[in-house]
Amino acid sequence: MHGLGELEGKVMDVLWGADRPLRVRDVLEHLDTARPLAYTTVMTVLDNLHGKGWVHRERDGRAYAYLPARSREEAGAQLLREVLESSGNAERVLLHFAESATERESELLRKVFGEDR
Repeated sequence: MHGLGELEGKVMDVLWGADRPLRVRDVLEHLDTARPLAYTTVMTVLDNLHGKGWVHRERDGRAYAYLPARSREEAGAQLLREVLESSGNAERVLLHFAESATERESELLRKVFGEDR
């Protein structure tokens, strides 16, 4: 996910795929990384994500349990908004996207705007 480091993105993938808040050890067990990670590394990443507003945390005994602050889709929409706002001309960016969209992207746009219903 744009706006996150590689390990932060992998941690968010684990949290987005979970059906409950996860402790650091749970996240560590589910991470798919090329090399083993230390518990403290994952704890630091989760603390950083909390500080950036990507995750919420709640006390679970003596530890914290973490959950995403927003869904993957909501995070993607926010990033898209930020790109459009920083582009200098959101209208032209959107028009260029629409003109260069793949068939699948065009289908999705028609569906969202009700032309396929």
